[in-house]
Amino acid sequence: MDINNLVQTVLIYALPVLFAITIHEAAHGYVARALGDNTAYVMGRVTLNPIKHVDPMGTILMPLLLYFATKGAFLFGYAKPVPVNFGHLRHPRRDMIWVALAGPASNFLQAILWAVAYTILVGSGVTERFFLEMCKAGVLVNLVMWAFNLFPLPPLDGGRILVGLLPRRLAWSFSRIEPWGFFIVLGLVLVGVVGTYWLRPLIGLGYAILDFLLTPLAALFT
Repeated sequence: MDINNLVQTVLIYALPVLFAITIHEAAHGYVARALGDNTAYVMGRVTLNPIKHVDPMGTILMPLLLYFATKGAFLFGYAKPVPVNFGHLRHPRRDMIWVALAGPASNFLQAILWAVAYTILVGSGVTERFFLEMCKAGVLVNLVMWAFNLFPLPPLDGGRILVGLLPRRLAWSFSRIEPWGFFIVLGLVLVGVVGTYWLRPLIGLGYAILDFLLTPLAALFT
């Protein structure tokens, strides 16, 4: 393991990852509060302070261990979930969808902003590798979080969205998966199902959307 490459990779990804995690979790809390649930706000989780959202095991230790164990081939981690009492929402089934969507939506918006920054830097003739790589890392990290969290299995956001859309009886039955959902998702990740059939297609779609949205901006520098 090349320690210099490791340090450089950590420095490049540190800021994008912190922003991605912090804004994702805060977005859930902000939307939940706006729709009637103050649980996250009372617990101090409606904040852009990354310390409040970082989970020592899931955000730091697990990704580092996996990086070393797989030589960078596989990374997985998670942040401290923002607490939401869906029963406090004004329209629980409908509002649950908006609360769940807030996190992935914030990541896609950040991917757009990082892509805009990259386009402007390149178009302006900036060649400093560190900043260009950080912008590319910002796009990748946020598209991965956007796609992964939309996977339709609770406790991921996509699972919560699906529970909100399903008929009540089916939604109740499906929601009972949640206590084991994390382990099911992790197993599907390890055997390659999530990466091959969900992440890659969705991330590819995300890059295609970004290319389309940024075409007018890129044209200004040609």
